[in-house]
Amino acid sequence: MATKTRTKTDPDNLPEVTISEDSEVRFLHLGTEWVQGSMLIKQPFEIELEYVQRMMAWLLFVDPDSVAQRRAMQLGLGSAALTKFHFKKLKMDTTAIEINPQVVAACRTWFKLPPDSDKLSVILGDAAEVVRHAPFHGSIDALQVDLYDHEAAAPVLDSPDFYTDCRHMLTDEGCMTVNLFGRDASYERSLESIKAAFGADAVWAFKPTRDGNTIVLAQRTPSHPSRMELLARAEVVQERWGLPATKWLKVFKPAQP
Repeated sequence: MATKTRTKTDPDNLPEVTISEDSEVRFLHLGTEWVQGSMLIKQPFEIELEYVQRMMAWLLFVDPDSVAQRRAMQLGLGSAALTKFHFKKLKMDTTAIEINPQVVAACRTWFKLPPDSDKLSVILGDAAEVVRHAPFHGSIDALQVDLYDHEAAAPVLDSPDFYTDCRHMLTDEGCMTVNLFGRDASYERSLESIKAAFGADAVWAFKPTRDGNTIVLAQRTPSHPSRMELLARAEVVQERWGLPATKWLKVFKPAQP
């Protein structure tokens, strides 16, 4: 997580993964008290954290009946909440990119991440390099970016060039959602970097959660559905997949120019 733009991560200096839990929720940490992901122990394929649920807002911009035919990618595996939801609940072709092999092992051992298959692939790699990989360009309908290190200070990748590479990954109807959080992060600077890459009219934003996570959505092709259209779509998303989509509309709107 950084406005310190990372060009290369040392694979020999990755943080240690630790696990904690209470009676209902299991948490993933990268060697600190900062929560890097969570799972409801009795409902492992649901999304527990509010900000992670909001990263599913791309569903408001596509035909619900088309979802299973689309392709998703997560940059940063975390506790695999998004990866599992896209694969198990939405039945989508899903790829996750994670640089830390300990995170992948923890997700498979403690967070019910299924093994790789024809429709699920977890790739060990650097997101900065993957987004420049031409075979992925124009192929992703839902791209989630949640790239934070063990200090959770700011997004690890947060430059206009990085977000331009992300835009190249998307299909014409594709959306990117980004988690912006951190003690050192500048939301306005991050937002301007996203606008520079996607265009100001393609960017939407939630209000921050109570924990300080702000989710920004950017479309490859800008669209401006009415609130009634969004509400109708939100009702379907909520009924079909159990996400609190109608509540999103109270705190989600086009980003200010």
